[in-house]
Amino acid sequence: MTTIDTSPTVPDSRLSIRLSSVRDIPMMREVLSEAKAKMRESGNMSQWTGDYPSDEMLADDIRRGVSYVVECRGAIVATFVLAVCADPTYATIHEGGWVDDMRPYGTIHRIGSRKGYHGILEAVLRFAGGIIDNVRIDTHRDNKPMRHLLEKLGFTYCGIIYLLNGDERLAYQKIQIS
Repeated sequence: MTTIDTSPTVPDSRLSIRLSSVRDIPMMREVLSEAKAKMRESGNMSQWTGDYPSDEMLADDIRRGVSYVVECRGAIVATFVLAVCADPTYATIHEGGWVDDMRPYGTIHRIGSRKGYHGILEAVLRFAGGIIDNVRIDTHRDNKPMRHLLEKLGFTYCGIIYLLNGDERLAYQKIQIS
């Protein structure tokens, strides 16, 4: 488990990140429900609809060893996927191009946090930077808070990618200099 100092806006200002386990799925589901509610409150009505991400998807991420939870004082406050492998949805980018399309990269997917916790994405990036220094992420066009945060944290907008189901996403990349 990695412990990371975060901004003082997080109660206790200490977060830890660890691999998820199947027994974490009920708490992950609660976190993701709160994340969906935050999206709806900010006007993002069409990202993560229905039961997305499903329990089966969460369990598959856990089996593949790419699912993580973020804890504060032992309570799960966020969840995310960090996959260090080529992502098929990133093979083709439209209306732009990747900052670096030659080096291996990690992709952050399905990041969500509970209400009232700040500094989560920064902590996840520090964690990811300890694994790989080339990070990609995508988000829905209507997810204005995430788009703003990605730009604030030094991500470069690269263009549009399409998910396997055909949905459009805005793609970003950050090369972290250690």
